[in-house]
Amino acid sequence: MSKSNNNKEEFIQIYKENITREGADTLLEYLLSSQSDFFKAPASTRYHGAYEGGLCEHSLNVYHCLCDYLTRERTKKVYGMNYSGESVALTALLHDICKLNFYKKERRNRKNDYGQWEEYDYYSVEDKLPYGHGEKSVYIVSGFMKLSRPESFAIRYHMGFSGTEDKNSIGAAFEMYPLALALSVADMEASYYLEGSKQQ
Repeated sequence: MSKSNNNKEEFIQIYKENITREGADTLLEYLLSSQSDFFKAPASTRYHGAYEGGLCEHSLNVYHCLCDYLTRERTKKVYGMNYSGESVALTALLHDICKLNFYKKERRNRKNDYGQWEEYDYYSVEDKLPYGHGEKSVYIVSGFMKLSRPESFAIRYHMGFSGTEDKNSIGAAFEMYPLALALSVADMEASYYLEGSKQQ
């Protein structure tokens, strides 16, 4: 079984075991349908997870990083970060659902190490729902199930200070909803340390 198939199975298992609120089944059915490329999509065009299945793999990496971050004694006792398994799985697995049906595979030419031209696959952006990034993920998930305020803010601000939002708003969101900070840290850890750049 391929790595992407293993990732898909792990995603489905974690999702089904943890996300049980009304609408969760319908969202998963959509992700698995022919209308969705979630399990084949890359996580970016040329940075982390820029390959087929990269989005699912990144979502799983963020989930595992977030689970690990939240087991720290300090996060529980000092910061009061005690969240349900459902909130953790939902925010981590679906934070980048905005990248669903977002990338298009194309062909380009480049010179190889021998100076010869060759074709290669690359991804370009084809945004059919230009509604931002984190806010777009909240919008999509909310169309299927109700999110709590901490979950909404966590998904909305998961890009942290690397996003394009007003920096004061990001800081306020992190202060008010610690899950947002935790998810942002998990996202950065997964992106920079587990996946890295795979430029063409």
